[in-house]
Amino acid sequence: MSGQSWSGPQATARLEALLERLGPDGGPRGIYTKVFDEAAREDAARAARLDGPLAGALVSVKGLFDVAGEVTHAGTRFLETGPAARSDAPAVARLRAKGAVMVGHTAMSELAYSGLGLNDHHGTADNPAWPGRIPGGSTSGGAASVAAGLADVAIGSDTGGSLRIPAAFCGLTGFKPSQSSVPRTGTVPLSDSLDSLGPIARDVASCAATWRAMAGRDAPEAPPAPLRLRVARGFGFDGLDPEVAAGFEARLAQLRKDMPVEETPLPLLEELGDIPPWHLTAVECRAHHEAAFHAQADQFDPRVHARMQRADEVSAVAYRQTLNARQRFAAAFTAALEGEALLLPTVAILPPRPEELSDDAAFNRLNLLALRNTTLGNIADGCSIALPYRHEGVLLSLMLIAGHGADEALLATARQIEAGLGEG
Repeated sequence: MSGQSWSGPQATARLEALLERLGPDGGPRGIYTKVFDEAAREDAARAARLDGPLAGALVSVKGLFDVAGEVTHAGTRFLETGPAARSDAPAVARLRAKGAVMVGHTAMSELAYSGLGLNDHHGTADNPAWPGRIPGGSTSGGAASVAAGLADVAIGSDTGGSLRIPAAFCGLTGFKPSQSSVPRTGTVPLSDSLDSLGPIARDVASCAATWRAMAGRDAPEAPPAPLRLRVARGFGFDGLDPEVAAGFEARLAQLRKDMPVEETPLPLLEELGDIPPWHLTAVECRAHHEAAFHAQADQFDPRVHARMQRADEVSAVAYRQTLNARQRFAAAFTAALEGEALLLPTVAILPPRPEELSDDAAFNRLNLLALRNTTLGNIADGCSIALPYRHEGVLLSLMLIAGHGADEALLATARQIEAGLGEG
């Protein structure tokens, strides 16, 4: 596997070195919220007897996955006093069965309800790839753990970009698979309609192996044919930071030397304005946490509480209309992109500095900009991957989005593109 630095026989030695590096406090604030020392040692001992692409991989676990014997905090105060999980989430159990070592729970945006990754309860990690900047979210601690060399792979969720945004900000690869491919049982949801579970790692091959394990599927006997690349300028190109725009055009020109890239509009994207995803996230998140929303309001991040409050603005009819429109759009998107993948910048902006986010208006504006491009993959119920590169020394990311069920073809395409990405 490209870039693989682990194996089953090395698992215990690598884990002990990591635990020593993390120390008794669990390492830098905002990355791990709880290190599973003894359980991880049991995983490592088991991994030594196993073979396969994940045997011995050190995996960080977003704080919304159930891990047997641990409290699933989901980045909150009100859940961290609850009972410990009785069993692993299926995705976690499947990874353990393949020899992966669960290192610990990681910090995240509260209830995964932000693309920027801030958390006043557990701390916000500094961006290891870009010191002084935020790591992105909501899988903030997960991305930071991999970028800092404190995990080989992170697993997390993606409701509007929560795997791909932090991967982009931290110079990593983030894969949001088709929603139905990985069971979400044993996780704290943000949106039942939009949540997907997947990995962040340093390369496509590591993401692919992790996703297959989470999904309970084997690698294909022969890789599928890569997808054709399509650039549709009508969406995702407004308001780009200059560095993002220049880097994308340079990489697009490079890609055209190696493979065909079609540049044609996709009229379907004009319908996105009729599908407000916040209807789904506000209503569904509120439904899961209605009691705490009222009784423990002082324990919430005020910005998260305000977003949940907006559920009061959505009637039952409006919610159902948005859900129906999303389902129609997803079916049409998959049909329109058969054999193709959209290519666009992962995020419109460079990672902000924390001080740029102290004002609510600035936070909301940058949060929406960070989420804008990636959210398309969730509304379309598609699969999507963020791929890192540098342009004139600036860390950037480009994204592929394909229709539902095209995961293996998308990964094959990403492998092909990854090989040609680099400094430019």
